[in-house]
Amino acid sequence: MIGKLNYCWTNTESLLIYLIVYLMQCSKEAAIIVFLTLNTTRARLDLVERLAKMSATAASDRTAVLDLTARLKLEGKIRNKYNHSIFDFDENGELESTQLMRIAEFGDEIKYGKLEEVDNLEIEKLAKTIDSIIVINQELWRFIRVAGIKKI
Repeated sequence: MIGKLNYCWTNTESLLIYLIVYLMQCSKEAAIIVFLTLNTTRARLDLVERLAKMSATAASDRTAVLDLTARLKLEGKIRNKYNHSIFDFDENGELESTQLMRIAEFGDEIKYGKLEEVDNLEIEKLAKTIDSIIVINQELWRFIRVAGIKKI
């Protein structure tokens, strides 16, 4: 499931290139350079949101883009958790828990990232996130087609 989450996320995040093409009115090559120069998801989403908020952007496009990016950010929380965690497995090789890859120092003590059990509820959250990202992907493609953005 974590592999599917990463595949769905990466596939969907790459669609931001087409939004950059549309909102910046630039070539796909220029949009790819911008996309790759911004090396975090947050920076890419911030850019697309800021471009959507420009006065030159049609109100309906602004609303659609901001809705899609907000939903993507929301689902990104689960994606980030699994991309930035250490995994603990039981003796049967089943995923047992995650621990965020963070370390904090407090004087002469250190604390590690939050440890969370991977139970049925967590598996359901993961599955729901994957399904939501797939829907966002489909809606991004719909926007791209309706806006007339050419796949180059």
